[in-house]
Amino acid sequence: MNRLPEHASHEFPAVFDGHSEILILGSFPSVKSREAGFYYGHPQNRFWKLLAALFESEEPVTQSEKTSFLLQHHIALWDVLAECEILGSSDASIKNAVPNDLSLILDHSKIRHIFLNGKTAYRYFLKYQAPFIRVPYGVLPSTSPANAAKSFENLKTDWSILKDYIIGCPQ
Repeated sequence: MNRLPEHASHEFPAVFDGHSEILILGSFPSVKSREAGFYYGHPQNRFWKLLAALFESEEPVTQSEKTSFLLQHHIALWDVLAECEILGSSDASIKNAVPNDLSLILDHSKIRHIFLNGKTAYRYFLKYQAPFIRVPYGVLPSTSPANAAKSFENLKTDWSILKDYIIGCPQ
């Protein structure tokens, strides 16, 4: 039986404050993240483990711990897309995408650089937001379990660039 894509909306807010210096954008929340109501909720996604390793901290577990971790390290977090039709968590199945309005974060923070978590996020960012953004941006390898070809140590090396963009971060 063929499953049909469902219309899904991004139902949890961006994480940021007036001190946020970098913005990490994913593409759209996975099924597990949508069920959990927060970013990178799939237990196999390496996002939280990776950030904890980069900043030599304990891995945050609860939504409150994750939010505090991000804000303590001057990181804003959101997704490129606000809604779309999607089959499960498959980025490749995304259709009829509607982008988030990044001015919500950019107008109320000190964002100096935007990092896209994976090629899909980057592709949608280039399509919908890059023409209107005056902040430098770049793509990093996806932390998704679907990117199994990239070892944790290689991800850590690639993602270590984040720390270079955070001025007020406790190192």
